[in-house]
Amino acid sequence: MEPVNSTEVSEFFLKGFSGYPALEHLLFPLCSAMYLVTLLGNTGIVAVSVLDARLHTPMYFFLGNLSILDICYTSTFVPLMLVHLLSAQKTISFLGCALQMCLGLSTGSTECLLLTIMAYDRYLAICRPLRYPVLMSHRLCWLLAGAAWVFCLFMSVTETVIAMRLPFCGHRVVSHFGCEILAVLKLACGDTSISEVFLLVGAILLLPVPLAFICLSYTLILATTLRVPSAAGRRKAFSTCSAHLAVVMLYYGTVIFMYMKPKSKEARISDEVFTVLYAVVTPMLNPVIYSLRNKEVKEAARKVWGRIQTSRQSPGPALSISLRYLTPASRLDSGFQSCSSQSILQGSSRGIFRKSLFDHVSLLAKTPEWLPELSG
Repeated sequence: MEPVNSTEVSEFFLKGFSGYPALEHLLFPLCSAMYLVTLLGNTGIVAVSVLDARLHTPMYFFLGNLSILDICYTSTFVPLMLVHLLSAQKTISFLGCALQMCLGLSTGSTECLLLTIMAYDRYLAICRPLRYPVLMSHRLCWLLAGAAWVFCLFMSVTETVIAMRLPFCGHRVVSHFGCEILAVLKLACGDTSISEVFLLVGAILLLPVPLAFICLSYTLILATTLRVPSAAGRRKAFSTCSAHLAVVMLYYGTVIFMYMKPKSKEARISDEVFTVLYAVVTPMLNPVIYSLRNKEVKEAARKVWGRIQTSRQSPGPALSISLRYLTPASRLDSGFQSCSSQSILQGSSRGIFRKSLFDHVSLLAKTPEWLPELSG
């Protein structure tokens, strides 16, 4: 019998947790809530980092990138997983499977490098505080983040193309809730050695090497922090790094378990549970950890929220901003129109209308920048 080429496989069946109906009904509300918290929390981190000028620093620039990565990564897997938890037809097209695999590999790999860059940023901020603005410039921040995104995208595209060009011999049941590359490779009936070599090289470049740099950075940070004479300074340094260190331990712990453990021919339910932890729980906890452990984020969030509430309650600032950019003649017309419309809406008498109009003209006449034009 001639083997069926991979191009003849039009779709894959994602087995997921189909053998455990009770677990599916339990996971749907749980994963839905966690996904919602992930979206809201990470979107909030990005919004606060952009809207508050005090957070326009390298640390929060990288934190915003991390939040965007978490949103992209969870959105690659979770929405389809939620649909399949309630549906009997758990299929995905061949191209959809390749796209999900590529995006999952790219965003997950980029997060590994981004956590390393954030550790290097903390090292410069604590161990080289005087030269920190020069060493970690705005241009370097964009260069490091962009290089991480592009490099990991290139690697993921290469690994995906090699994996999806393998013959599957009609095998289409993926023992996973998503098109995870290790689960798809188990279906291949051809030589998978090239794909496995690429995965091994990628795993070494993105797991042990970055983790070694992170450990080295925090060792130097610890040595520098212990030399700080004041207890308040030591507490501040530890508080700044503790959130990032907690995220690193949570993320790398689950990833190393998934990709560095010995391979097994049979799929186990524990692998899928840990993948849910790695794909859903970790991105949800990142904004929680950073918001709870970081006073600057909490203060910035309160400030932005208070600004939004104030702008909703009082339309006065918007009117003053618009008047600022009007020409002198249009300012006067605006004053007449504003006064007349307010008086009409309030049902005031003609005398009150004249008084408020006189107040408007008097207020506008005090503006020195257009007095010469009136006198001319």
